[in-house]
Amino acid sequence: MQGRASPDVPGIAAATVFAIASQIIGAAFLYLILKVDGGWQVVGLLALLGLGFYLLERLPWIADYALASFARVPLVAMITAAVIVLAFPFFVGSNTYILHLLIVAELYAVLALALNFQLGSANIPNFATGASYGIGAYVSALLAINFGVSFWLTLPVAALAATLFGFIIGIPSMRTRDTYLALVTIAFGVVVQQLLNNFSWTGGPNGLVGIPAPSLFGHSFAGPLVIFCWKLPSQANFYYLSAALVVVAIVTAHRLHGSRIGLAWNALRADEIAAKAQGINVAWFKVLAFAVDAFLAAFAGTIYAFYVSYISPDNFTFLVSVTIMTMVIVGGMDNIFGVIVGAFLLTILPEKLRAFADYRLLFFGVVIIGFLMIRPQGLFPQRMRRYGGGL
Repeated sequence: MQGRASPDVPGIAAATVFAIASQIIGAAFLYLILKVDGGWQVVGLLALLGLGFYLLERLPWIADYALASFARVPLVAMITAAVIVLAFPFFVGSNTYILHLLIVAELYAVLALALNFQLGSANIPNFATGASYGIGAYVSALLAINFGVSFWLTLPVAALAATLFGFIIGIPSMRTRDTYLALVTIAFGVVVQQLLNNFSWTGGPNGLVGIPAPSLFGHSFAGPLVIFCWKLPSQANFYYLSAALVVVAIVTAHRLHGSRIGLAWNALRADEIAAKAQGINVAWFKVLAFAVDAFLAAFAGTIYAFYVSYISPDNFTFLVSVTIMTMVIVGGMDNIFGVIVGAFLLTILPEKLRAFADYRLLFFGVVIIGFLMIRPQGLFPQRMRRYGGGL
């Protein structure tokens, strides 16, 4: 006789409806906030979003039910998410500005997920993610401009170069901790930005111009994308490419989080001395966190360089690293979904608050403080690990 499901676990039908409906509502909200122009309309949507997070804080069973629903029908949830991502440009149409915002948000989501390995999983403050981002962009751009290397070949080369940088910054950083470690990463980031600004072969302050657009099977990403008689702007090419990179970053994050490496990083975050006493090679896992962060950041940098076709040192300043760190903290450290939400929110908000002109940054700061007051541990805080087996 088949046993009844636990009352805390939703049935298949209820979980399916919830998984599909919640993702459609989330996509609709994203579409609305991208489409509205007026500043006060954005404020109204943000107030609605704040109310939603307030309810999540006051009624934690909502989040528990949502997690149980997605865990109950993971295939349905993934298929729904894939359909929404693939279909979104068709609803946007020829609005290239919205597509541009989505591309930048996707790339920042990858950067935030990269930093989350350090800041979220291992509690390592790293202010050099922007430098890794810049190294990936410059290495790929220089290879393409000076040697005619294909975009697809520059991806792994740039990633390896940035990973080497991750090891270079990680090894000496092992002699420092906490605020001193943060200062070391700040110094590395500033040094890289200044080198890019002063070397003649990097274009100096003028940067690099004329980075060629990628092509795939004869289709140039500089041209419009035609799918089943639908003609999408050229930005749609990079939208789908960036979305594919986000998927890679999510899979990587999920696999690492559930592996022995993720457990070791969490042990470092909890108590470094206790982790060392349990036989964990603290120095190696710290350096590995730097390397993984740099590896993913380089991929994002390469796509960004080929997308905008022009890069300069101003694109990879210390402020970029601070912004990425803010995304991780606001979204929820060591929470993959939360980090992505934080990246999208903090990418879109500054643009949508331009209607307030000189008060834009003030409103932006007030919104961030408001969300952190409602959800002090981030919009989607880290949750306790769940392992298989009986209860």
